[in-house]
Amino acid sequence: MVRRWEGGDPGVANQKSPTCLLLTPELRFHSFGFSARDSYHDLDPDEAKHWLYFDKFKMKIHSASNLTMETDLEAVNGRQVRAIDVFGHALRFFREHALKEVKEQVSSVLESEDVRWVITVPAVWRQPAKQFMREAAYLAGLVSPEHAEQLLIALEPEAASIYCRKLRLHQVIDLSLRPITNGFDPDGSRPFDSSFRQAREQLRRSRHSRTFMVESGTGELWSEMQTGDKYIVADCGGGTVDLTVHQIEQPQGTLKELYKASGGPYGSVGVDLAFEAMLCQIFGEAFIQSFKARRPAAWVDLTIAFESRKRTAAPGRPNALNVSLPFSFMDFYKTQRGHSVEAALRRSNMNMVKWSSQGMLRLTQEAMNQLFQPTVSGIVRHIEELIAKPEVRGVRFLFLVGGFAESPMLQRAVQNALGRTCRIIIPQDVGLTILKGAVLFGLDPTVVRVRRCPLSYGVGVLNRFVDGRHPRHKLLVKDGREWCTDVLDRFVAVDQSVALGEVVRRSYTPARAGQRKIIINIYCSATDDVTYISDAGVRKCGTITLDLPETAAPPPPRAAGAGLEAGLGEAAVERREIRATMQFGDTEIKVTAVDVMSSRSVRASIDFLSN
Repeated sequence: MVRRWEGGDPGVANQKSPTCLLLTPELRFHSFGFSARDSYHDLDPDEAKHWLYFDKFKMKIHSASNLTMETDLEAVNGRQVRAIDVFGHALRFFREHALKEVKEQVSSVLESEDVRWVITVPAVWRQPAKQFMREAAYLAGLVSPEHAEQLLIALEPEAASIYCRKLRLHQVIDLSLRPITNGFDPDGSRPFDSSFRQAREQLRRSRHSRTFMVESGTGELWSEMQTGDKYIVADCGGGTVDLTVHQIEQPQGTLKELYKASGGPYGSVGVDLAFEAMLCQIFGEAFIQSFKARRPAAWVDLTIAFESRKRTAAPGRPNALNVSLPFSFMDFYKTQRGHSVEAALRRSNMNMVKWSSQGMLRLTQEAMNQLFQPTVSGIVRHIEELIAKPEVRGVRFLFLVGGFAESPMLQRAVQNALGRTCRIIIPQDVGLTILKGAVLFGLDPTVVRVRRCPLSYGVGVLNRFVDGRHPRHKLLVKDGREWCTDVLDRFVAVDQSVALGEVVRRSYTPARAGQRKIIINIYCSATDDVTYISDAGVRKCGTITLDLPETAAPPPPRAAGAGLEAGLGEAAVERREIRATMQFGDTEIKVTAVDVMSSRSVRASIDFLSN
C-alpha cells in the first residue's frame, strides 16, 4: 500500500490523496494531490490566474449527460481543457508513482506487460463513463489498446464487498454493539437490556472454534454468515453513494448480485456545497463568486479549513466548530462591501453561525446538522428504498464503506434509521476498503459470478408486419413484402441476472456485396416495457462496428463450368453471415464476432463515447 502521500494536512493520516491536479499555463502537467494543492496555493496571486487547477473532478464524468472524448472540464480560473486529458494526466501520474514504489521494493525490472492494472469506478456510472476511463488509461500509457485485457475496470461497491467478506471480527466496528450507558442509547432512541446483548455476543464468540475459521478460509465474521446470506454494501464516497446487494453462493462462495446497482450524487461533496451555499446566504452570492474568481488560492484555503472541521463533526457535540476565514477574505469583503465580515453576519440573521473575535466562523451543532442533513438523509432514504424491494428482503448485514463512512454524523443517522432492520458494520480501515478489494478482484475477477443489468440493451430490427398488432406508421414495403420497422430486439433486460461468461448471440448479413463494415446502433432504456426504438425513454447509446475482411476470391473459372463457378462466388457473398457475441455479465460490455463461412474472427468493437 502506498501509505504516505507528499504534503497533506498536519495531523491527518493521509492514506488518500485528494483529487486535485495542477497544470502549467502551457497545459503541461505540474502536480497531483496534496502537492498540487500546496503548489497552487504558494503561487504568486497574479501568476496563479494563469495556472489551471482542477479539484474534485471525478464527479464531472458521472454528471456529464452525453460524455464524449471532447467533453471539457473547467479549471478554477475558468479555462477549459478536454476531460480526457485531465484524467490522462492523473492516471499517468499514478502509473509513474506506482512503478517507482514497486521498483524501490523489487530488484527485478518490471516490463509493462507484467502489470495488470485495476481502475475502480462507481457502480452507478454508465457504460460511456467506464469506456472513458479505459480510453484515459490508454492515453496515459497504462496499457495499450492491443493488450486491453491488462486493464480491468472494477466496480467500487463490488470491490468493497469482496474485501468485506474476508474480514475478521477484530477488523470491524459493529455499530449494533456500540457502548450503551445505563441500558439505553445516549440519545435515548433505543432502550434495551445491554447485559442481554453482551451475553449473546459472548455466546456467539465461544460458539466459533478456531479450527472452523481456518477451514472456511473466509473471515471470522462470516462464520456467522451462512451461504445464502444477503448483505448490502453502501459505498459512501466523496461524490456518490453506491449501493450493491450480494448473496454468497454455495459451494464455492462466489457472489451473486441480487438487484441492479443503485445510488446517487449523495457524496460528502454535498456537505461542502451546502457550506458554500451558507456562505452565499451570509455574504451574498455575487461576493462569493467574485472572491472565488479573484482570490482562487484563498478560496482553496477556506475549503481546506472547512474540510478538516467537517471530519470532526459528530452528533451531540456540545461546543461549536470553528472555521477560520483567511485574512484576504475579510480584507476583500471590506473593500468590496464597505463593512466588516462581523457586521455581515449580524445582518444575515443566521443565528446558527456566530462570529469569534479570533477571526473565525463558529458553526453551532444546529448549523452542522443543517449542512449534513440533505446529503445524509439522501443516503438513508436510498438504503431504505433498496431494503424495501422484494428482491432484497431478508438482508442481514449492511456494510458502510468509503471515506464518508468515517463520519460520525452519517454513522449515527444510518444507525438510527436502520439499526433495527440489520446489523451495521464498518471495516476499520474504511477509506481503504475499496482499494484492497480491487486488489482481490484483480487476482480473481471471477469472484462475482452473477450481476444484474442496469439497463435494457438492444438493437432496432425489421419484423414481418402483422395487421392489428403493429401500428400502420411503422409499415415499410420492400420488394413486395410488408415489414414493421424500429422493433427493439432486446439483448438483455433491465435488472436481468447475467452470469459471467453468459453470452447473447446474433447473426448479421451485409446489405450489399463488397461492404467493408457493418455498423449497428445500440439502444438502451431504463425500463423494460418498450417495444420500439422510437418509444419514450429509449435512446441510442452506442454502436457496434464489425470489420469485414475481403472474402477470398473464387478460384479462376474453368472453361466448361464458367457460369456455375461465378454463380457460386456470388451466392457466397449474398449469404455471408457474421455472428456477433456479446457479453453483459462483466463490469464492461464486450463484443466479439466471427465470419461464419471462413470461421475467421472479425474485428468487432463497441463504442459508447461517440454519440
